[in-house]
Amino acid sequence: MEMAITTVAMLACMQLKHFVADYVLQPAWILRGKGNFRMIGGYAHAGGHALGTVPALMLAGAGTTRVVILVLAEFLAHYLIDYGKALLSQHSRADATTRVYWAMHGADQLLHQLTYAALILAALA
Repeated sequence: MEMAITTVAMLACMQLKHFVADYVLQPAWILRGKGNFRMIGGYAHAGGHALGTVPALMLAGAGTTRVVILVLAEFLAHYLIDYGKALLSQHSRADATTRVYWAMHGADQLLHQLTYAALILAALA
């Protein structure tokens, strides 16, 4: 039962972090920077996600080395997922009134959630 509580607590931390980083803390300069390796916005956004992952990983009692590796993995995964979505969005006529837009948004969110599942599993293993 304790493992289940830890897992759910970690998932709740990840969900809260995701909401804040993806929907509250994204000014225009971050949004503009996601599809360009030379702009800082995408890196700042992924960094915020990576740092926000630390409390969830600490709930697992993971050692420092494992936490550092998983935080770096979160940074890389988050950056690349958002970069890919930005590239697809730039080459699409999709906007919030189209199915394509919502499919891309949903795929982006699904990939982030699967990343969190993998991070939780790796932290608890």
